[in-house]
Amino acid sequence: MDLAKVIGTVVATRKDPSLEGSRLLIVQPLDEKQNPISEPLVAVDTLNDAGVGEIVYIVTGGDAVSVTPGKRMPVDVAIVGIVDSISLIDTSSTPAKAPSETES
Repeated sequence: MDLAKVIGTVVATRKDPSLEGSRLLIVQPLDEKQNPISEPLVAVDTLNDAGVGEIVYIVTGGDAVSVTPGKRMPVDVAIVGIVDSISLIDTSSTPAKAPSETES
């Protein structure tokens, strides 16, 4: 799963029958600090609940095809969750050493 931000919608006058009733959204893939990476993608909104400006979880490739149980969709990217919050832990700093018991 990767992070992405919904940046737009797609209006399709014709879709594959397996996509009927599904919304197509434009998503911008993000890194862990929410900076844009790569080019925007078109994703099927399997939740039918994501909106422009929201941070979402996406899956790609074979994982996107079979997101909906019992239904295979001809897609490369699927939205599978909406992010409530993001917390990063700073791993770049080294922890302080505890003083030795023998030091006075």
